[in-house]
Amino acid sequence: MRQILRKKPADIDWIQEQGLLAVKLAQIFALRPDLIGEEKCQQLQQLYQHATSIPSENLFKTIEEKAPVNFLESFTSIDEKPLAAASVGQVHRAKLKTGEDVVIKFIKSSNASTFKKEVAKMKRWLKILLIFSPKLRKVGNPIALLNHVSDYTLRELNLSNEIKGANELNNIKNNLANTFSMDLLRFPNYYEKLSNKDILVSEYIEGESLEEGINNNSLSWEKLLELFRIHGAFLFGVGTFHGDLHPGNCIIDSNGKFVFIDNGAICYAPKHVNLTLFKFFEHLSKQEMDEAFHALLGMTEYKLKEKRMKKYLKEMAKIYDGFESKPVGEQSLTRIMMKTVKTAVNIAKAEFGEEAFPIIRALMYLDGLVIRTHPDIVLIKSMGPYLEEFKNNIIL
Repeated sequence: MRQILRKKPADIDWIQEQGLLAVKLAQIFALRPDLIGEEKCQQLQQLYQHATSIPSENLFKTIEEKAPVNFLESFTSIDEKPLAAASVGQVHRAKLKTGEDVVIKFIKSSNASTFKKEVAKMKRWLKILLIFSPKLRKVGNPIALLNHVSDYTLRELNLSNEIKGANELNNIKNNLANTFSMDLLRFPNYYEKLSNKDILVSEYIEGESLEEGINNNSLSWEKLLELFRIHGAFLFGVGTFHGDLHPGNCIIDSNGKFVFIDNGAICYAPKHVNLTLFKFFEHLSKQEMDEAFHALLGMTEYKLKEKRMKKYLKEMAKIYDGFESKPVGEQSLTRIMMKTVKTAVNIAKAEFGEEAFPIIRALMYLDGLVIRTHPDIVLIKSMGPYLEEFKNNIIL
């Protein structure tokens, strides 16, 4: 965290040397110029898809030790140089004897066992911290955040989950086809017979990742709105969603479709959580502030007395003063949500448990994408029509 938050440039190599947990935590901040500055964000984004500073490993040694039987017999060529090296795995281009261009992804050695040890060590330190700072357990509980990061990362470390996750999201898409079309979303073609928990073979996708779109300024506001509509439907309408949709995990293919990759970390939000947050944002988009503040009380079982209710509404009104007219570059949704959660917990005794972290993290990514590409946009107004569509065609 010192590397991430300090004014000096982050030492990317040092962060990677601390292990997978450090990399995952740094990735969360890589889209937050409002929190850590534009230059630091660009540094940390090396930890996404094209992290050339992350040491590569020998693919053929991994194939020999972990690939399905007769794996190499299916290929005419395999590139020895990695296409991408990231925190969890490594990707190489290849061509099948049947003619298809594919990528081979493999999990880096000892990731799972080392990561579990890192998480256990961090939890011991955090438990000591919480003894001296008990309020942290209520607002931004670090152990809850750590549990979330640990859970989705361990699922990513088993590549079989990537196929399962893509199938699950694709089934949801197909089941909603008659009421909520998502024709602009697709998933890679996976070759299950050539894949297992350590090695994954999937279609090579011609296109541009969101990360590349950010870097070359090619992401239009209309395209980002389409992504919000799709990802927001999973988040708010269904409650089952891609849990790690950072800019390296979404590609816009040559036909203009969004392709979700790294689908191993599917997250689930309990109905009361995603419905409460949906109603909150729905009222905000309509500038119905009091209704939005009351909607958020769905996160508490505590009955607020008149004096406490007045205090809660007064504090929330301060937080959202002028919010409906300020662009994200001036006032980010994530910063506002941090203050909102703190007020709801401290005054209304709301409970934002571990199940709320995946949604909040997903919103951080979406909010960060807008800040990095279109900081002059008033995001909450743009959300309105899509929230109405979710309500009419998915939530019903």
